[in-house]
Amino acid sequence: MDPQLALMPEVHARRLLGDRCLRMHVVRPYGGWVGVGTLRVIAVRAIDSGLELLVGYERYDRGEAA
Repeated sequence: MDPQLALMPEVHARRLLGDRCLRMHVVRPYGGWVGVGTLRVIAVRAIDSGLELLVGYERYDRGEAA
């Protein structure tokens, strides 16, 4: 992974990566959690069709039951 992308906001990383084909996976806890804060890059890896980004929020809060 390019160390410059580590913990970078996902929007900024996509701008830097330009027109490359990207596949993105969002990390989230199992159950009723809500992502809070900025979506950040955790890992980047090369795949056949381009790049794969693993991203996650800065924090997760327990979602309220309706």
